[in-house]
Amino acid sequence: MKKKTGFIVVTLIVLAAIGGQISGNQPQRDAVAAAEKQYGVTLESRMVSVGDVSLHVVMAGPADGNPVILLHGYPEFWYAWRGPMTVLARAGFRVIVPDQRGYNKSDKPSDVDAYNLDKLAGDVVGLADALGYQKVSLAGHDFGGQVSWWTVLLHPDRIAKFAIINKPHPYASKGYIAEEESISWYRTFLKIPGLPGYVGRLGNWGLLVKNLRGTSMPNTFSDADMDQYRAAWDNDGAIHSMGAWYRANSDFDMNVGEARVRVPTLSIIAPDDAFSPISLARHSAKFLENGQVKELSEGTHWIIQEQPELIGNILVQFFGPQSP
Repeated sequence: MKKKTGFIVVTLIVLAAIGGQISGNQPQRDAVAAAEKQYGVTLESRMVSVGDVSLHVVMAGPADGNPVILLHGYPEFWYAWRGPMTVLARAGFRVIVPDQRGYNKSDKPSDVDAYNLDKLAGDVVGLADALGYQKVSLAGHDFGGQVSWWTVLLHPDRIAKFAIINKPHPYASKGYIAEEESISWYRTFLKIPGLPGYVGRLGNWGLLVKNLRGTSMPNTFSDADMDQYRAAWDNDGAIHSMGAWYRANSDFDMNVGEARVRVPTLSIIAPDDAFSPISLARHSAKFLENGQVKELSEGTHWIIQEQPELIGNILVQFFGPQSP
């Protein structure tokens, strides 16, 4: 019986892999051109070496503007920030938005340990170095928010100002029980090597599309947007390296020592977040020495795409005139 059950499981996995590979195949699409057309903004796209990897980076705004780096989360890529980055660019900032390692057009190391938070935070500093900046302002969302927190904790001298969107401080849950329930099963699922990527491809990326649309405000993710995401997920096996982020950090030692954040910080909280408990985001304020919290009246986890102009204007006001 055990052998028969094992055979059935293996067979299902193989079928899922084959079916997912076939149904997830996508043509290449030009997300930069699509964003330029949508927002009437001029974007620059290039590869930047940040050390052991090269990142695909999209930039906007005057070359001499104060630099702002924006970090996306899972399962997104630089394109998620196209609206807010346009607002920032028009306000005179030099906006720098990478596909983080493992995503879309950026390098995808095969070693899972290459995706731990130390490495990801190192990419932020490496990107600033490569572009000639001693200090940058930084904003992060979702897992990009986790990377942002870690960057600020490890390299506070490199960050001028810091904005975090619906992502609690890494220590916020220690000894504190969140008031709300949140969707967390996917974190466990993504720790399984290989399989999640093939399951994600099934039904023309049906699970990921359903997840994005089912947890966001209506009409946030258009059919054209979903085509851009599908192409990014399929790009050079990105869906597998994206999941490696969760495997690399499941047992990652997050003992950084000093948990307090001295960098001027703005925490933006949208009220209807299915993935990050709002009470934890509020609780994170206790770790800020120079922080402020802005709670929005509406919006979900995907607020940077639901209300891009609002988020962009909030960031413009917070980052304000400052020397890099």
